[in-house]
Amino acid sequence: MSLKVNEIFYGIQGESSYAGRPCVFVRLTGCNLRCSYCDTQYAYSEGQEMEIREIINRISSYRCNLVEITGGEPLIQKKTPALIYGLLEGGFEVLLETNGSQDISKVDERCVRIIDIKCPSSCEEKKNDLGNLKRLTGKDEIKFVIGNRADYEYAKKILDSMNLDSSSVNTIHFSTVFGKMHPKILAKWILEDRLNVRLHIQLHKFIWDPEQRGV
Repeated sequence: MSLKVNEIFYGIQGESSYAGRPCVFVRLTGCNLRCSYCDTQYAYSEGQEMEIREIINRISSYRCNLVEITGGEPLIQKKTPALIYGLLEGGFEVLLETNGSQDISKVDERCVRIIDIKCPSSCEEKKNDLGNLKRLTGKDEIKFVIGNRADYEYAKKILDSMNLDSSSVNTIHFSTVFGKMHPKILAKWILEDRLNVRLHIQLHKFIWDPEQRGV
């Protein structure tokens, strides 16, 4: 069984509640969305076929237990759940970053599934599979990338409609579109509305050049 892989690298986890931890990233090729602010367009098509055993061996060489499967959109490749299962069976702690358009139930629930729910400024909010909100386990996480007030209101509306809070999922992240809106603006809105969410920044973009790959 093989997958098309864009890159595998060792870096610092910059997103989710695991931010700051060393992590091995497996970026898979391909995405079914074209978000307006996408920062990984190079993953749309670039990559090479690798056998799952070869991928796991490469990951093991970094001697790091935390692994994130990302993209692109990992779940458009049919063998991604098999890779995740193999990593979990091998004792790895596995995160999946998914764009929210794919059914997460195909992924082993031992994996931390981080769902990026698309807001209007992404121009892809109609592709959200909101059924995923009913498929969450207590360890899964939700992320909203927010570029303006309309995005913020959209995120609040979804949370209100699903009656979600931090007691039903591990963490709810509100993040700004990098370079478009200063985090202090989003922080102000969160505090004004007393939301029980986590203000999130892309940590790796503050450590390294935001355009740098493989970090």
